[in-house]
Amino acid sequence: MRQPFCLLIALLVALSATAQTLEVSSTRKAVRTSGDVFSILLPVAGLTAAAVQQDWTGVKQAAFSGAVTLGATFLLKKAVKKERPDHSDFDSFPSRHTALSFAAATFVQQRYGWQWGLPCYVLSTYVGWTRVYGKKHDWWDVAAGAAIGAGSSFLLTRRFAKKHDLTLCPTTDGHGYGLYASMRF
Repeated sequence: MRQPFCLLIALLVALSATAQTLEVSSTRKAVRTSGDVFSILLPVAGLTAAAVQQDWTGVKQAAFSGAVTLGATFLLKKAVKKERPDHSDFDSFPSRHTALSFAAATFVQQRYGWQWGLPCYVLSTYVGWTRVYGKKHDWWDVAAGAAIGAGSSFLLTRRFAKKHDLTLCPTTDGHGYGLYASMRF
């Protein structure tokens, strides 16, 4: 179990070195870029750690949780159409970067414990902060993204999903898209 997390730590160290080679200053762009990198690195590291361990159930859970998180944030962005604080577009609510990083952190915590989950949560919180600092989101956009990401991984990674035979399936009627959900109580 420790081998895949050596890979996770190596990826984080590599990212740290990369972040130092960026023009790291107090500019919002440099901070946003570091948040962008972490928001991608966390899910990739979680999936890679599960795959290296040959934890195929974990790979499936992480991938499905990521897909549900991305789908939910995409649908909400299109439905809400909230303007970003920097006025660049109308995709502010919720924060997809934060949602994806919290989905990864919750997956790691649920699957492998707090010793690996806590550092991932710290990095996810940093990602959320970079989105607010970089004027791409307001704090409630980030909070909603964190709730969506953590919630999807919590439901799809825990034994709860297996115990209650939780099923989630994307659906369309030809005019719109949705999500079918069922579970046994």
